[in-house]
Amino acid sequence: MTTPFMDGLQDTYRSTVWPGLVLTRKERHLLLEAPELLDSLGSSIHGGGMSRLQRVTNIYVDRTYDCSDPVRDAEEWLTAWGYPLDSTAGLLTAVQLRHAAVHEEKNEQAAVFCCTTAGISNAARAGSERRTFAAYTPGTINIMLAIDGQLTKAAMLNAVMTAVEAKAAALADLDVRDPDNGLVATGTTTDAVVLGVSQSAAYAGLHRYAGTATDLGAMIGRAVYTTVKEGLLAAWSERK
Repeated sequence: MTTPFMDGLQDTYRSTVWPGLVLTRKERHLLLEAPELLDSLGSSIHGGGMSRLQRVTNIYVDRTYDCSDPVRDAEEWLTAWGYPLDSTAGLLTAVQLRHAAVHEEKNEQAAVFCCTTAGISNAARAGSERRTFAAYTPGTINIMLAIDGQLTKAAMLNAVMTAVEAKAAALADLDVRDPDNGLVATGTTTDAVVLGVSQSAAYAGLHRYAGTATDLGAMIGRAVYTTVKEGLLAAWSERK
């Protein structure tokens, strides 16, 4: 199932493939909340690395946001909203939250849910000569990926790799370019991803791989590709 973007939806979206998984649009953030703690791997400004999470937040900040201490800011916002710091990840984005795109699907081995906010104001191509920046800025393509199933740690990393490949494929198909060199972009300078895995035994089998040769990897790829593409198209449509 693909929901192109959050425009026109209720502020609460309940997963059709993972009972109890809920995406809520708040005034300044998106909240993805699971029914239990998840094994997680991610690059979020708060709650990144390998952890155990029950919530992922994607927090909107405008383009004048002072990035001098984003970790402190994220922790203060999460605390103010009543989310436990030890089980909540925090991403920052300057993309309008109404353009969040959602895709989910399942088979006999796992269920996959993905919510992405995408913008390309700082598109970049990895591996090319371009400007670099030492300072932190809010993420432009933020991917919240959740898998109901059993994955090894290696498969979790493989899942993130597949997600990044799918993101790059979507940008290539939309002909997004790095303004520094005119080459096809592979992402932006500030992308982030958080993966959460239930490790539920309700789905038979332990996934040791999540690359493009696997059914799980195919679902991940479709979910990320679709949400990146639909999120960008929704934002572009509004500007016309």
